[in-house]
Amino acid sequence: MSREEKVVCVTGASGFIASWLVELLLARGYFVHATVRSLDDPKKTEHLLALEGAKERLSLFEANLLKEGSFEAAVNGCQCVFHTASPVLFSVSDPQVQLLDPALKGTLNVLNSAAKVSSIKRVILTSSIATILYGTKPLESGVMVDETWFSDPVICEQTKSWYSLAKTLAENAAVKFSEDKGFELVVINPGYVIGPVLQPTLNFTSEGIMSLIKHGKEVYTDGIYRLVDVRDVANAHILAFENPEANGRYIMIGNVVRSPEIMTIVNKLYPNFSHSERYEDGMCAELLPYNVSRVRAEGLGVEFTPIETSIKDTIESLKENNFMSF
Repeated sequence: MSREEKVVCVTGASGFIASWLVELLLARGYFVHATVRSLDDPKKTEHLLALEGAKERLSLFEANLLKEGSFEAAVNGCQCVFHTASPVLFSVSDPQVQLLDPALKGTLNVLNSAAKVSSIKRVILTSSIATILYGTKPLESGVMVDETWFSDPVICEQTKSWYSLAKTLAENAAVKFSEDKGFELVVINPGYVIGPVLQPTLNFTSEGIMSLIKHGKEVYTDGIYRLVDVRDVANAHILAFENPEANGRYIMIGNVVRSPEIMTIVNKLYPNFSHSERYEDGMCAELLPYNVSRVRAEGLGVEFTPIETSIKDTIESLKENNFMSF
């Protein structure tokens, strides 16, 4: 079957990563079934319908992670499902309702629907670096984190790392489901995703990087950022489908940096931005306690965007969308 005839499904299509995934799939000639929570919400649909090729090859479907069977119409006739839909929240009042149920039950709902469609041979799951870093292995100086690291649900729960717990439980359940049902599962584990936004609303990671740049407000208490460009993450999803040898997990992190390094780059790109003048090259001298392997991602064919390009494109996009001004 030629690429032009391929039909794929993207869940949670209005999100940051998923919107780029839809854009790149359409650019490659795919027919895309895209799910959103509400077809009546223009913030979920208009930016997708405006993409080049959308009129000819994009179909929107309404689906709810917690409603059993609601993805069946969307996955019908597809060769692959890209399951990106899952809440990204780091401050919650009810972890079970806000994170755990949508992540775990939602993943199983999507997989159950996919398992009923004989044409679907592979599912690409958008997971997270959060399913890797919170385990029994210590993040000691000089270690190289790779895909053999796994977060421990017990540790996640003890430390109240609810997002990590939700993503870990969902990934583990997806792996077991795929093994039981006999279809291929490839897992993408992105770090902190930055880059230009396509959706009209501000997503969590874009809001966080904007707060760091504008106000010096740290997202992480240790000031360490595991950055990756959203376009690279979306591309990795497609490579994971198109490459028949793709398997297992793929960490997607282009650079591990401290916040002063980010702000030093901002300072060079935008020297008139008053906040960034507090940051100088000397502040980046402290060694990082660990690094993250790019070997498997690069073996998949990913060519990581330079960090300077990602940061510049992030800021320009936030400015263009009136989320921030200099």
